[in-house]
Amino acid sequence: MRAGTQSTRKIIHIDADCFYAAVEIRDNPSLKGKPIAVGGSATRRGVIATASYEARKFGVRSAMASATAIKRCPRLILIPGRMSVYREASRRMHEIFTDYTDLIEPLSLDEAFLDVSVCPRCRGSATLIAQEIRQRIAQTIGITVSAGIAPNKFIAKIASDMNKPNGQYVVTPQQVDDFLRQLPVSRIWGVGKVTAQRLEKQGIKTCADVRAYDIFRFVQQFGQFGEHIHRLAHGIDDRPVVSEWRRKSVSVEHTYDEDLPNLQSCLQKLPALIESLQPRLQRLDADYRIQNCFLKMKFFDFNQTTVERQQTAPNIDDYAMLCEEAWQRGAIPVRLLGLGVRLIDLTDDSGQMDLFEELSD
Repeated sequence: MRAGTQSTRKIIHIDADCFYAAVEIRDNPSLKGKPIAVGGSATRRGVIATASYEARKFGVRSAMASATAIKRCPRLILIPGRMSVYREASRRMHEIFTDYTDLIEPLSLDEAFLDVSVCPRCRGSATLIAQEIRQRIAQTIGITVSAGIAPNKFIAKIASDMNKPNGQYVVTPQQVDDFLRQLPVSRIWGVGKVTAQRLEKQGIKTCADVRAYDIFRFVQQFGQFGEHIHRLAHGIDDRPVVSEWRRKSVSVEHTYDEDLPNLQSCLQKLPALIESLQPRLQRLDADYRIQNCFLKMKFFDFNQTTVERQQTAPNIDDYAMLCEEAWQRGAIPVRLLGLGVRLIDLTDDSGQMDLFEELSD
């Protein structure tokens, strides 16, 4: 998929709201509305990875010592991290992104840039695409994300903070100048406390103050980094969205309004799930090969299990066998079913080595 030019790009920055904490609240709804933080033990010099908005009201912040966080918020519920769970939520978000574009640049598990300049979905509207992505993440993953929509990455990232949590903010090309004029220069990438203080001593607090200088004078006064500041203060950011991500799997899943009470009711849902999976499989390019099929089952008590088997052309009989095996592990009502395939990327050297070893056996 090609990217748009600087003047035509439609960039979305997706940023999950309190990501780790949100996943913990999703999996344990009794935590909702309480001050929680994910991080290391206060007795072992642990630090906070993220905190809920309720905890942030007490001044609890990421990278803060857990002991300090508990002093600021004595009722803080400190939860050890579960990276495998967070990675899975991140992977599922990424799967949703790929329905709209292949130009995806992850910044971390919980945020990414998407170039949707040529995406035909939602009538080509980046605003509607962002809204649809946010709705799908909330419905299928159970967390909220915020989005910024703009002509470049710099402005999109800033915009995603404007309506947090669970909101989005649009800056059209025509609105860039007005949006930037009052923006604190400290919001520019790379401008830390020391640089911000140095700029402030010169009376430079906002992007409008930077714009009062011509670029040659600004570079003369602040060095080569001054050119970076000057360009961004004018909304100039030519960096493309760079994607190096390749799929490891393709899947679909559905959370049911009413729990599925038994195995037979689960089996009845498989044809619809397979029908949803097929279009995604058809969009795969020739550099992928199916290796395994898998089925995920989440029970009404939020415990979940995944079973899989080696299969290059999965069908309903295979998924029915996996479904029966998964059901036997819990034998209680089911709230979510998902199914998909694991992939070998033939452009990946490690993937090709696995393939060659398999053929030589």
